[in-house]
Amino acid sequence: MIVVLGPTATGKSELGLLLAKAFGGEIVNADSMQVYKLMDIGTAKPPPHVRKEVPHHMIDLVFPDEPFSAGQYKTLGRKAIEEILSRGHVPLVVGGTGLYIRALLEGLIEGLKGNEGIRKALYEEAKKIGNLGLWKRLAEIDPEAARRIHPHDLYRIVRALEIYESTRIPPSQLRQAHGFRERPYETLKIGLFKPREELYRRIEERVDEMIKQGLVDEVKGLLEKGYGPELNSMKAIGYREIIRYLMGEIGLEGAIRLIKLHTRHFAKRQMTWFKKDPEVQWVRYPDEVDRIFELVKGFLGDRDVRGKGT
Repeated sequence: MIVVLGPTATGKSELGLLLAKAFGGEIVNADSMQVYKLMDIGTAKPPPHVRKEVPHHMIDLVFPDEPFSAGQYKTLGRKAIEEILSRGHVPLVVGGTGLYIRALLEGLIEGLKGNEGIRKALYEEAKKIGNLGLWKRLAEIDPEAARRIHPHDLYRIVRALEIYESTRIPPSQLRQAHGFRERPYETLKIGLFKPREELYRRIEERVDEMIKQGLVDEVKGLLEKGYGPELNSMKAIGYREIIRYLMGEIGLEGAIRLIKLHTRHFAKRQMTWFKKDPEVQWVRYPDEVDRIFELVKGFLGDRDVRGKGT
């Protein structure tokens, strides 16, 4: 199968659609926020007419207050891929959530059940000593894990400490033992990148477009339906800043500035994650679209593809 990955606002969805039409493909979403129903504008979800044009999978799976994990993504995503292959079509995994892509392609460490009691205690501790304090605790227990996790990424800090508290084994040791050796698919990974100034401009344009499309009303509607700011889904970039605006903490312009800033930081983290993968073929889109098509054609070879041609 083909994977189109990279930071936000690099054109992954557009390229995925183009390749799907050309090579008889179906798209498997690999964006962790697009699995949530009712959250459309802030997640840059493909509109209904696009999803009718080309089949999309792994979108609108759960409501914002329902839990969803990388393990669930792996199970459902692999099922979708098998169904696509059974139809003789090409699976196109498209998105920027590195953990989901790795889970799909290489598997996850099995048997590590969450411990809600430990998790709640860690979040309470974070309120007292801050994210950095909790990160320093992780650094003492597992320096390697701490190096991979940003000091402000509370979710991953808590998850790492939860694993340690549950198993008394540093998470990095568990990762090393697992090795992520599951490789059920032959895969071509296409990574999209853009120069920093161009990427930041595209991010700003995307955020402005989300506001025009009605992001404020979308967030307001979610709050009115009872989906509160404490939910993980509502802490996503775009939603948390607009919630602060609606609660009167900041003005709308301030919220927009924060969304743009946080999205830029997020794009940098995505690039850091993907750059570690030596299998990724990095290209500029649309500048190198001809090269992208040659890569795909070479990868598919003599396989029976039912595209419309290029």
